[in-house]
Amino acid sequence: MTPTIAPDRTATPAPAQDTGKTACVIGAGFGGLALAIRLQGAGVATTLVEGRDKPGGRAYFWEREGFTFDAGPTVITDPDCLRELWALTGHDMGADIELMPVNPFYRLAWPDGTQFDYSNDDAALNRQIAALNPADVAGYQRFLAYSAAVYREGYVKLGHVPFLDFASMVKAAPALMKNQAWRSVHAMVSHFVEDERLRQALSFHSLLVGGNPMATSAIYALIHKLERDGGVWWAKGGTNRLVAAMVTHFERLGGTVRMADPVVQVHTFGTSASEVETASGWRQRFDAVASNADIVHSYKALLAGSKRGADYSAKLARKRFSPSLFVVHFGIEGTWPGIPHHTILFGPRYEGLLADIYDRGVLPEDFSIYLHHPTVTDPSMAPEGKSTFYALVPVAHLGKLAIDWEAMGPVLARRILDEVGRRLIPDIHSRIVTSFHYTPRDFASDLNAHVGSAFSLEPILTQSAWFRGHNRDDVIENFYLVGAGTHPGAGIPGVVGSAKATAGLMLEDLTK
Repeated sequence: MTPTIAPDRTATPAPAQDTGKTACVIGAGFGGLALAIRLQGAGVATTLVEGRDKPGGRAYFWEREGFTFDAGPTVITDPDCLRELWALTGHDMGADIELMPVNPFYRLAWPDGTQFDYSNDDAALNRQIAALNPADVAGYQRFLAYSAAVYREGYVKLGHVPFLDFASMVKAAPALMKNQAWRSVHAMVSHFVEDERLRQALSFHSLLVGGNPMATSAIYALIHKLERDGGVWWAKGGTNRLVAAMVTHFERLGGTVRMADPVVQVHTFGTSASEVETASGWRQRFDAVASNADIVHSYKALLAGSKRGADYSAKLARKRFSPSLFVVHFGIEGTWPGIPHHTILFGPRYEGLLADIYDRGVLPEDFSIYLHHPTVTDPSMAPEGKSTFYALVPVAHLGKLAIDWEAMGPVLARRILDEVGRRLIPDIHSRIVTSFHYTPRDFASDLNAHVGSAFSLEPILTQSAWFRGHNRDDVIENFYLVGAGTHPGAGIPGVVGSAKATAGLMLEDLTK
């Protein structure tokens, strides 16, 4: 677990020594914000450029009829990796944002009525596991030991280390092989427990970072240990308020934010990135440029004027990308204390459904739903006496599923709400105050996400670490990546970890 660095509250922190160097970070998602904070805090004059009208990237938000709807991500784990961004300059994150514990972490529910409240309460977990299959209590303990081992190797040791050459991958290989990284998460979980519902409960986490439990490396079992140790948290007021706190902190350190002005090109001269140009015509020279934009967009569009951009974007386009998402946001009458903050409504199929989404590229009749209910933790997300929800289902990305989402969106939204109504809120349609949905087409248009992928490159072993986009480009010597498309991958701890790795490289290069 990333150690907390205690802030010094006895004195006003001195400003970082000005290095005389400048940097531009393109994109104000979690990764871009974390990188910008680290650079500015180290004395590099940093400009953060965001194309949309609000910061956050995938952590965008909407306000409608008194309801606040977060686009996501909504699961905050390893809060120490966030606290560190403030503590590096002697500040306290708690002065800018309140994190609220979520318990249970998730309620898992199956069509047969079985429920499983997933948390880090060992006694409660063991009782629930025993109710499913007494023999799996011991198996779960063995899985927990395995999860702790891959957490140490995959997150603590390698999660913030850039993989810039194949030699670094070879060096990491023994630990990966020792922990059977070639096996899938589901296969490894199945090695320890027998009950199929428990196998689903312990393997679904890779879906939160875009990975198919049937194909994603077993290393991603580390998420279980990450949640057990650090808990699951919610930012009071919404994930958007955590984003706002990061912007506040960046500007406090002297950073510059340029909003609603998308970057249209990163100009290059030889093997260097020289200038950044935006849609408004603003153009400025920087010593270093980092992109938190979609990785394909970064090369295909932003570096369109360079051979490197054309060559690498073509290579990237041949890789496997994570699926997209279909999300129904809705505000309803009433409060629902019996519905936890996070609920997974599993459908009748697991492996077959995943194959439809990841491999076959079809829109199945059945689905599993991730239901987000923030008002049970934080009533400020809705008007008094009302509740904010979203219901999310993974769907194949646009490269696999070419359907008319404008026509299909309302149909699928109705089907999803019908299922939530059938299983949890019987009169849901009559209670809805406001609702809207977000489709793969929106991911592509709003976020420049290649094929509308919600998580960038699929996190399989052959697209991880060195095989993923490198934190520093191999050809353009002062062009860097941060975010889901680079090491270590998607999710808040992942992209904040990528910022730590990338910042280390940039600061080393800028101070040579």
